[in-house]
Amino acid sequence: MANALKETNLNLSDQVAFYRGKVRDVYTLEDGKLLMVASDRISAFDHVLPRAIPHKGQVLNQTAVHFLNATRDICPNWLLETPDPNVAIGLACAPYKVEMVIRGYLVGHAWREYKAGKREICGVPMPDGMRENDPFPEPIITPATKAEEGHDEDISREEIIRQGIVAEAEYKQLEAYTRALFARGTAMAAERGLILVDTKYEFGRHNDKIVLIDEIHTPDSSRYFYADGFAERQQKGERQKQLSKEFVREWLMENGFQGKEGQSMPEMPDALVEKITHRYVELYERVTGKVFEPAETGDIEGRILRAVTNRR
Repeated sequence: MANALKETNLNLSDQVAFYRGKVRDVYTLEDGKLLMVASDRISAFDHVLPRAIPHKGQVLNQTAVHFLNATRDICPNWLLETPDPNVAIGLACAPYKVEMVIRGYLVGHAWREYKAGKREICGVPMPDGMRENDPFPEPIITPATKAEEGHDEDISREEIIRQGIVAEAEYKQLEAYTRALFARGTAMAAERGLILVDTKYEFGRHNDKIVLIDEIHTPDSSRYFYADGFAERQQKGERQKQLSKEFVREWLMENGFQGKEGQSMPEMPDALVEKITHRYVELYERVTGKVFEPAETGDIEGRILRAVTNRR
């Protein structure tokens, strides 16, 4: 089995701050840039799993880069360069404290709210008579506040503006970008025989300009269905075939873990770790249409440090 990158400790000469998220190690540099390393850590139910997944970080980073480069004509984004398969370097932006969640289909959180009898989410009405996985008449935007700790919270467009979280004119621009990006992502997914079900975008400001930040259209931030057989499965009330990391959550639940208090994280056998690697590679190739070329894993941190140092 290939080595995995659980964390980095690069100690760069020009770094001024460091932050370790669930998946990414983020280095703030002196020149107003961020250097993000996509590690091989994997999270589910708001917990980082005990074992890292070989090549997972490379898949995540290169998928995000693929879509950031494919949407530059719609919206400026933070990405400047990728000196290593696991590394993205870009503009340090002041983030808006909302996530722009957009849903084309009634799934996940929206479905759970709907099944509980609600016909409105984030101030947006949902039609009567819908079933799980049905498409909305048109995609709906259901924003969430970005929590410092714990879970993000649903919030309406009106509340965002009323509370001054985002000014009205800027929020209208975020909505316009969100719809245009989702339309592009939907078209690109259709070319690959997929349906982009829902996703989220994050934005920031740089030099008084709205900029798309973080990752987009990756399996960690988005949900995809297979288009082939979708209508038939929906007509019969069958489960849809998903292209996502949902199978990891299913394995955890089968082994008694949903992130709840008192539950113990199950041991991850080598066979499962290898299976997750293969699934992530399949995800990359299906979503992007590119052949995955695994990077050298003998000394991953050393490889990254050389690439980052040599770019200067």
